[in-house]
Amino acid sequence: MIHAWCNTEYSIVCTSELKRSGPGSEVVLQDRQREIMARGLPKQKPIAGVGQVVVVASGKGGVGKSTTAVNLALGLMAIDPSKRVGLLDADIHGPSVPKLMNLKGNPELTETNRMIPLTNYGLPCMSMGFLVDEEAPIVWRGLMVMSALEKLLRQVEWGSLDYLVVDMPPGTGDVQLSISQNVPVAGAVIVSTPQDIALLDARRGAEMFKKVHVPVLGLVQNMSVFQCPNCQHQTHIFGSGGARQLADTLGVHFLGDIPLHLNIREMSDRGQPVVISSPDSPEAEAYRKLAAAVLLRIQEVTV
Repeated sequence: MIHAWCNTEYSIVCTSELKRSGPGSEVVLQDRQREIMARGLPKQKPIAGVGQVVVVASGKGGVGKSTTAVNLALGLMAIDPSKRVGLLDADIHGPSVPKLMNLKGNPELTETNRMIPLTNYGLPCMSMGFLVDEEAPIVWRGLMVMSALEKLLRQVEWGSLDYLVVDMPPGTGDVQLSISQNVPVAGAVIVSTPQDIALLDARRGAEMFKKVHVPVLGLVQNMSVFQCPNCQHQTHIFGSGGARQLADTLGVHFLGDIPLHLNIREMSDRGQPVVISSPDSPEAEAYRKLAAAVLLRIQEVTV
């Protein structure tokens, strides 16, 4: 309703001001339009106790975004154990964090009825998956989804966090807009495979964050290369260098490559992320390098 009202008044002002046009009226009109449009936008409010919010997004599902978000959060902890990191699963319809983090159960409540995150590997997590049955489909319309998202954002007792990593749902819909407009976001990490069809949607995701004035920290090229465990031959199953080229085209940073590796898939299915279960592996090192690149970009955009 706010946006509908805003658009109506916007049109009325445009018409009336143009009728009284005179020298310099275009500049005055533009200022007036910005003032009216700003009224319809929600005021950003920080999440209690949270320092920097980093969203991990993708234009398309199935590119490994949630696995990347989990290992990024653990990677941030690994490279600087003094920092407190949390993980929020904002994918209301398809929560993956409970499986990836091997967490089950309902959150306990504080005396003020705020939910206490479930923790594993030292990483506090909150997900819609903790609030519904594991196999129950979440068949909700937009208003119910927004209400659930508001609870996950505002009614969780995170304590004091330096970084909150948010695993976004795929696409560029209501959840992405709501978080971007209601919460101060330090930056967005865009995950894509090198495949052309995935890159098309990754581009849309990056452009959306630019439009809502969220800094794009950079692109991650997931499943970049497959190395045969027997002969060590490398095969670029989804193409080569697509995300790096897209980053250059968009004028954003390329944050790194994550390989297509059996160990990542197996450990994710077991709820044992590779950063924890195989810390000395090349794939775990790739996630730690990603975390370091993200930290550097946060410092750059928040100066």
